Amino acid sequence: MDKRIAFLVAGEGIEQAELTEPWAAVEKAGGVPRLLSGRLGVVRGYHHLTPADEFTVDVALGDADPADYAGAVLPGGVANSDDLRTDDHAVRFVQAMAAAGKPIAAICHAPWLLVEADLLRGKTLTSYPSLATDIRNAGGDWVDQEVKVCDGNGWHLVTSRAPKDLPAFNLAALREFGLD
Repeated sequence: MDKRIAFLVAGEGIEQAELTEPWAAVEKAGGVPRLLSGRLGVVRGYHHLTPADEFTVDVALGDADPADYAGAVLPGGVANSDDLRTDDHAVRFVQAMAAAGKPIAAICHAPWLLVEADLLRGKTLTSYPSLATDIRNAGGDWVDQEVKVCDGNGWHLVTSRAPKDLPAFNLAALREFGLD
């Protein structure tokens, strides 16, 4: 069976490197990345605040079955992460992944979705520093590290702070997805 990895994004504001670099790492390791968003069509990547490339959505979140995926990647980007956490389908998707014990990898602002999904109680993680209070208020323990892997509560969470941490983030995520 192929190892499909779900990449969850909103329609725009995606920090492009946080989508494309983990995507390429999953492909290179033999996994099958699939782009999931609120609706079919294209989504827009950004280089911080500058519009960048468009990417075609493979599956609408409302039609996605978490059982079809071995793990999930949550790319960051402030607008992307803020919008995605308001998508009930995205919230239910990550809740189902965690309940099934499947790994989730979230970088930069992406843990906002996990805050919304109430998945951070008892977890230790990192993120872009401005999320530290949100994470603590959601019951998580925030640390300032290049990458943090936490196996609490029956599922593994891989987190990193920003694009500069992508090499460590990708290695840890691949290991948790069983693709190393």
